[in-house]
Amino acid sequence: MKKIAWVTDSTAFLDEELRNDPDVFQVPMSIILEGREYMDGLDLSAEELYSKLKTLKEPPKTSQPSVGAFLDLYTKLVDDYDEVFALLVSSRLSGTVDSSSQASKLLGKPVITIDSKILSYPLSALIKRGIALASEGKDSIEIKTILEGMAGTNETYVLIGSLEQLHRSGRMTGAKYLLGSMLSIKPIIAIENGVLVTKDKARSEKKAKEKITQYLRDSHEKHMFKEAWILYGLHPEVAEKWKKDLETEFEGIAFNSYPLGAVIGVHAGEHTIGLSWYNKQS
Repeated sequence: MKKIAWVTDSTAFLDEELRNDPDVFQVPMSIILEGREYMDGLDLSAEELYSKLKTLKEPPKTSQPSVGAFLDLYTKLVDDYDEVFALLVSSRLSGTVDSSSQASKLLGKPVITIDSKILSYPLSALIKRGIALASEGKDSIEIKTILEGMAGTNETYVLIGSLEQLHRSGRMTGAKYLLGSMLSIKPIIAIENGVLVTKDKARSEKKAKEKITQYLRDSHEKHMFKEAWILYGLHPEVAEKWKKDLETEFEGIAFNSYPLGAVIGVHAGEHTIGLSWYNKQS
C-alpha cells in the first residue's frame, strides 16, 4: 500500500485523532491585527483572538498560506511519501488552493489538490474519509473522485455571531449590514458550491435554528446520513445545548460539536453557530 501524506490548512479543525496521525500536516494561515501578524493556531488561539477583537481600532485581516510555505512542506514530504494529498479550504473563500497548486508546479512533482468547497470540521471529515479509502486499497484517482463527489453534497448553515465583524472583515456589504443591524434580523448564511450566500432570514436566533433544523429534517428524509456537526465560535455550552435538542429528535444521526477556529472567527465573531453535514457520506 502506498504511503500517503495528507495536507490541509488551519481552517480545518483537527481533532485528537487527526492531530496524532503522523501522516497529517497542517499549513497555518495568517491573521493580521493592527499590523502584527499571527500564525493561526500556533501563536494565536481563538480565545486570544476574540479578546483582542474587542479593542481593535483597525479591521482585522487574514491571509492565505504562501506558495513558499506549501513548497517547503511538499519538498520535505516527497522524500518520505509516495503521494501527497492536499485537502484545502474552499477556493471561493480563499486563495489557498491556488497557493498549493503553484507550489506543486514549482516542485515538479504532482500534489493531488482537492478543493473541499468547505472549511472547519467538515473539511477534516473529508480527510478522515480519504484516509479510510486509502486503507481500503483505493488508488489516488478513486480517492480523489470519491472525495470530490462527497464534497459536492455538503450542506452548511450558519448564524453569524457578529454582523459588524463580518462587515468589517469585508465579507458583508454595508447595505446588508445596516439592514440586518437596524431590523435585528438573523441572516442564515449557507455555503453553496463553496461560496457564502444568504439562505434565509429570521427575527430571532430561536426561529433561525428552527429553520436550520427543518433543512436538516428535509435532507435526512431524502439521504439518511448518519453524521452531522455543530460548528461554534467560542461558546461550547451553546453548541452542546443545541446538540442535545437535536439528538432528541434525530436518533439516527450522531452529532458532535467543534470550534471554528481563529481565522474563521475573524470574519464571523465569537457567537457564531452552525450546522453541517454531507448528504453522501460513503
